[in-house]
Formats: sequence, C-alpha cells, structure tokens
Amino acid sequence: MKKLKPVRAAAAVAVLTAVLSGCSGGSRAQGTSADELSADPLTAVRSAADITGRTGSARTTTELVTESADKKAVFNGTGGYDYVKRVGTLEVTVPPGAATTGTIREIVLPGTVYLQNSGAKVPEGKWVRLDVRQLPDGNLVSSGATDPASAAGALRGAQSAELVGTETVGGVLLTRYKGTLDLAKAAEATGGRGADGLRMAAQTFTVKQVPYEAWLDAQGRLRKVVETFAFAGVAGSKEAKDQVTVVSTTSLAEFGAPVQAAEPAASEIYSMKPSAPAK
Repeated sequence: MKKLKPVRAAAAVAVLTAVLSGCSGGSRAQGTSADELSADPLTAVRSAADITGRTGSARTTTELVTESADKKAVFNGTGGYDYVKRVGTLEVTVPPGAATTGTIREIVLPGTVYLQNSGAKVPEGKWVRLDVRQLPDGNLVSSGATDPASAAGALRGAQSAELVGTETVGGVLLTRYKGTLDLAKAAEATGGRGADGLRMAAQTFTVKQVPYEAWLDAQGRLRKVVETFAFAGVAGSKEAKDQVTVVSTTSLAEFGAPVQAAEPAASEIYSMKPSAPAK
C-alpha cells in the first residue's frame, strides 16, 4: 500500500498496520413490496445494493480478517446504517497486538469517515475526520471494517455471478451466489461521493477481480456479503511474502430498525496540525 501522509496514517491505518507489524445507495425510504429477487444471478447481485437501500435502514455486524505471511488479525464490529440519511455507525473491537486498544467508534458517510479513539493522540471524546480520497484503500479496510454502504455498493461491479444454492439462516430462506467484482466498475455504477472509496481501492488493491459471495433474501435484499481483497504490505512489492489478504464479511438484519447515527458537531472534531517538514 502506498505511503500515507503521517497524520492520516496515524489516524486511520494504525488499527490495521499496527496489528500486522506488531503481532449507498437508495433513493426511496421504503417501498420493498415491489422488489423481488431476479431470476438472473448477475442481475440479482448487481441490484442488491439499490434494493437494500430502499429498506430505509438495517442493523449490521462486520468481521475483517487480515492475514500476511506470518501474521493474522481479526476485527469485529457492530452497528447500523441509515440508507435514507446516508449515515452509519460502527463500533470495532481491536484485536490484541495493536497500538490502539479497546473499541474504535466510527461514523461513516459517503466519502467521509469519522474515527474516535483512533490511537493518534486525539483528546478523549474527540473525533478525527478523514476524506476517503486521502486513504489508498478508500477506507474499505484501513479502519478495521468495510462500511455497509461500500460493501453493498461493490456488488454493483459484479462481473460474474454463479447460483450456489439456498440456505435457511435465522428462519429466512436465502439464495447464495459467488463470483468476482470489479471495484472500478462498481464506482462508475455508484457515482457521487459514495463512489470515492471504491475508486481509491480499485487503484490500490493488487487483485482487480475481487472474489465475493453474497446471500440475498426473496426481496433481493443483501443479507450477507463476503469480499476478499489483497494489497502489498511492502509498497510496490509483488513478492508473495509481502502480500496481505483481507476477508471482509458484512451481515445485515432488522431492516427498517431505527439507527442512531449523525455527523459529529464541529466542536467535537479534532483538527490535527500537519507535521513539521524534515530539516
């Protein structure tokens, strides 16, 4: 992964890199009755983000497993996403061995992420604001989770979709698909600030055809998606030993449940000062 500016690296990537080195859619609020799962697998997968967005909101759980040649770390998160207000919240548990301990709180919006307890010497209770265009991975993995909007939006770039079968999970019959997706094409299909993270990740990740598995319900809503990303842990290296694999799992449930998430007030945001230039 190419080098970040010191401020951004401390705030956003400390969660991920410290462990490896030391251990949007939706234009309608409701209206799901008209939606149904397409009989064509590729159409079903590509439509999942928009259909899910029309549910209004959902609870979410996340898992991010990062693995290099000799290190592995697992990040777990819980939260929710409001597709009408286009804002979500996550609490990510940091695994042992990271420079940051405890829980990372995140507020995600199209093109922007706020982090609290980010391990960057930020005053207690303050948030750090980051533009995803300043992060090489577009925040798809660097803060320990793939936000629900980006995880679903990536499916708009599905290039193949194979029907695997059906499974009953929590009493709900789900249809399972697998295939590959193209993040650059997903960004084109998403558009707006919601595409910024997908676009940045497409330029950075070393595997361009991203493997995925997706579970959809009878209305075509996304219930679970697993996406496997890869990047070079050593900038510019193509050596197998320097590659990092990231398996991101996002699960959605309780569609329509209210989500308490809002952009922090200006008084709650900590503005970092740029590092002094080297003499």
